Amino acid sequence: MSKKKYGLLGTTAAIALLLAACGGGGGEDTDTSADNAGGNNAGGAEQNADGIVEFESGVQNEGEVQEGGTLNVALVTDSPFQGLFSYELYEDGYDAELMQFNIETLFGTDENFQIDDSGAATLDLDQEANKATIQLKEGVTWSDGEPVKAEDMVYSYEVIGHPDYTGIRYDSSMMNIVGMEEYKAGDADTISGITVVDDRTIEIQYKETGVQMLQSGGGVWSGAMPKHQLQDIPVGELESSPEIRENPIGFGPFAVQNIVPGESVEFVANEHYYKGEPVLDRIIVEVVPSSSIVAALQNGEYDIALSMPTDLYETYADLPGYTILGREELAYTYIGFKLGEWDSEAGEVVPNPDAKMADLSLRQAMGYAIDNDAVGSQFYSGVRSRANSAIIPAFGGYHNPDVEGYPYDPERAEQLLDEAGYEDIDGDGFRETPEGEQLVINFASMAGGETAEPIAEYYMQSWAQVGLNVQLTDGRLLEFNSFYDRVEADDPEIDIYQAAWGTGTDPTPDGLYGRQAPFNYTRWATEENDQFMADMTGEQSFDTEWREGVFHEWQEYFSEQAPIIPTLYRNETLPVNNRVSEFQWGYDAPEDFGWHTVGVTADAPVTE
Repeated sequence: MSKKKYGLLGTTAAIALLLAACGGGGGEDTDTSADNAGGNNAGGAEQNADGIVEFESGVQNEGEVQEGGTLNVALVTDSPFQGLFSYELYEDGYDAELMQFNIETLFGTDENFQIDDSGAATLDLDQEANKATIQLKEGVTWSDGEPVKAEDMVYSYEVIGHPDYTGIRYDSSMMNIVGMEEYKAGDADTISGITVVDDRTIEIQYKETGVQMLQSGGGVWSGAMPKHQLQDIPVGELESSPEIRENPIGFGPFAVQNIVPGESVEFVANEHYYKGEPVLDRIIVEVVPSSSIVAALQNGEYDIALSMPTDLYETYADLPGYTILGREELAYTYIGFKLGEWDSEAGEVVPNPDAKMADLSLRQAMGYAIDNDAVGSQFYSGVRSRANSAIIPAFGGYHNPDVEGYPYDPERAEQLLDEAGYEDIDGDGFRETPEGEQLVINFASMAGGETAEPIAEYYMQSWAQVGLNVQLTDGRLLEFNSFYDRVEADDPEIDIYQAAWGTGTDPTPDGLYGRQAPFNYTRWATEENDQFMADMTGEQSFDTEWREGVFHEWQEYFSEQAPIIPTLYRNETLPVNNRVSEFQWGYDAPEDFGWHTVGVTADAPVTE
């Protein structure tokens, strides 16, 4: 990951002004102690010598913890949340933020995201027999008082594999289960590879196993669904059912009491929680627009702000009454190129060699034409930095730091375009195609936050500097849900798009760039990539050193092929009010910490 200081290298005055308008530098040096006596411990972060902000990942505030109390939480988004309270059905990160309070997954993980025994169930993977055994711990109970059973784990698979399933979780890891494809096709009433051993235990027979299955999200599904609540609802109608949208139940520390669709959720303590009854009586989560969240925190309206926009970091870096926690986000931002379509019947991508963006030189040139070191420094005050690869640094040895990626090099971009035959024939300042036809590239980017439009404009101006005519799809930024609906539908009015991936906790990229991955929105596939994906999850992959070598080779190949241009690695921030007793946000948080242990030490959020 590049950590250079920002330098404007030969950009025009217009772009320089555009960058300068968004501010520079970063937060002031602050006390980064993780202990806070309850006074003004604003900030909680400082910049290192490379201009990258470094954060504390946890805080403990002194003071007597109250019995009960209400935690006020802001969910920062400029769009209503979709409200799909189901790991099997949800599609965006805002619903995931909400579900963390009431719907847990089965497995706990360690600091390396490897499944351990700290969750509601244990996993035993038998490599030689290609079999997984999942056993629920005693006392794991749904929030309505019913015990979680083996049939609830099986039901989750049955919903995802059902012919009428409307979600996006049916992928190659599901197809790897013996009998799943026959069940999906409607040729079998049950999934032959899944066996109920007893009330708390199931066995799953796989066609093959790989080391990724020991990772959270690495191929062993970790969800369970309350069959006693949902079994009478047709699978195709689950998404719209009140049981999912209005009265979801889970086995997490809190239970849903009330939902105002798209606006707020009120949770109450789950007295049946298997790790112990929560300290708090309730948690109220409300949607707050990015334009008003800083003022709301200054007024002490919320204790914690989820999905806090980092483009506003300078405006809350020294917020009185709060500690700003941070951690490397399991995500990256990228520019994607539309290179084909999704075949829903075959369940795979179909590349189009005649797509507008099929020319490799064109894609590479667009990568070299944009200065993402500048974007990270100037638009995000050092909270983000240029990405070199689609494997994030948080994945340790799997990340290849030696991949160059696409550093800012407009001369190289122009050379690539010249050699590929993209020339300005009519003298209008924009290049035509090698066939002499007008080239207009339609660019989809999302609305939201103060920097969304300036960054999109900056990218388009940067591409114009090397002679490419790039225009916004529909002439405007697209609303979040509309954006992803159109990208997923392979809208012909989108040639390139700017988006971000949450990577999850498994470094294996087949769920994003495999041939059979619905999330492969670029619709790019090659036989070489197929082989890389197979090697990453094959039998030899249990040799970690060998597997890391495959990852390193793939990153070189993927970067050269440029179906996407990774643009930014991201830190995420979490303002935590000084009345919150304790909060641990690091990936190495203690096993005994959770929402059920969080309490408050005062009647209302403090603002000084």
